[in-house]
Amino acid sequence: MKFKSVTVHPRLSDRNFVRDFDRYTLAEQSPKFSDYRQGKRHLFITSKKGGLFHICASLDPRYICCSTHVISHISNCPFECTYCFLQNYLTDTTLTVVADTDAIVEEIFHKTSLQPWRLFRIGTWELGDSLAIEPLNQFAIDLVSRFKSLDNCLLKLRTKGSAVEPLLDVEHGGKTVISWTVNPPEVIKREEIGTASLEKRIQAMEKVARAGYPIGLHFDPMIVFNGWETAYEDLVDAIFSVIEPENVIWISIGSLRFNPEMKKKIENNYPASKITAQEMVLGDDNKFRYPRPLREEMYSLLLSFLKAAGAEQCFVYLCMERWNVWERVFGRCPRSIGHLDYLMAKTVHERFPNSAPQSPPKDLYMALTY
Repeated sequence: MKFKSVTVHPRLSDRNFVRDFDRYTLAEQSPKFSDYRQGKRHLFITSKKGGLFHICASLDPRYICCSTHVISHISNCPFECTYCFLQNYLTDTTLTVVADTDAIVEEIFHKTSLQPWRLFRIGTWELGDSLAIEPLNQFAIDLVSRFKSLDNCLLKLRTKGSAVEPLLDVEHGGKTVISWTVNPPEVIKREEIGTASLEKRIQAMEKVARAGYPIGLHFDPMIVFNGWETAYEDLVDAIFSVIEPENVIWISIGSLRFNPEMKKKIENNYPASKITAQEMVLGDDNKFRYPRPLREEMYSLLLSFLKAAGAEQCFVYLCMERWNVWERVFGRCPRSIGHLDYLMAKTVHERFPNSAPQSPPKDLYMALTY
């Protein structure tokens, strides 16, 4: 995409990717914009300050969470998803990329080496899209190459785009999962503005599968609209008519959720969107969600579609849901966050041994505190 301005920290002026920009300014600070949408059009590439590696900020002990870890090196995103929480979260809205790969990997190695028995699933998408712009693709290439030698780490790149070509010839050793957020075409067109079409996302999945990468699928957020049942069935069929289930390492399911302040932001920023018009209830985490019976119906129906497509071998889990919802959807639930962490590590070890060569010790996972 074309940026209105590109600012590069002077320490990074000799990096190869800087030459890809026709014009850029050298400065230690990013330009400031109060409007999150305006900030998407201005890129700041900077060096690392402080720690960037931590557990996902969404983790909440009142819910069963997957306890993924993240590298917060991206802030803001060029895409315009109406439901994006960044519109109510960011204070510095400039699209920012921290490009010190060596320093980031050093921090990861130091912290993960303290628990060598644990499989750390580490994403780059907490505050942005992993592969949305060219500098991110170059950064991803560097990370993929470095993660190949990190025994107990699994890199997670998550996107709504399709620009995967730079990654196809990189030696990854099975240590990188490339994931997609997926929704029916109706949702992509109305609510995921500027992202790749479903067809292009599936084509990109096919390319990375041929290159040997495990694939992650995130049916999150599921969104209710007229005809959603058939639309999500068609979505599952479209994916698994091209992608073999044995290439899919995990599948997450979740539904639309946002806090009251963000509801106002959505209605102001995207007045054509209807996602705030559905009946929703406020949980004790201060987020609006569809009523629990509707969420359980959505998840159960999607699970039946996945089973019909032959994807029952994939590890399927719920994002930010309570024990009782797990019980109603799956007939069982993890006993704790640590138990879910263990179950995911065990499944990856059994199905993708190159990605997780160590057998996970259940007692150590069950003793984890978050």
